Amino acid sequence: MTENVDNLVLEHLRALRSEIQTLRTEMHTEFKDVKYRLSTLEVAMAAVKRDQAETMADAARQQIRIDQVIERIQKIERRLELIP
Repeated sequence: MTENVDNLVLEHLRALRSEIQTLRTEMHTEFKDVKYRLSTLEVAMAAVKRDQAETMADAARQQIRIDQVIERIQKIERRLELIP
């Protein structure tokens, strides 16, 4: 009787070990997928930040040009005596 119980316990332990190994393999595969997707998101965020920096640089260049145009207009107005 105890031999049957021992065999039954061993059978259950082997089944559990097999299931755990299967779960480990699945988790490992899914973890690799999650890491890949996270890396992809990090690359995308870096691209967004780069685009944002370029946009800010463009805005700064435009502001410089606007300031230059304003200065030229003010010089013209002074020469034409349009402003007191």
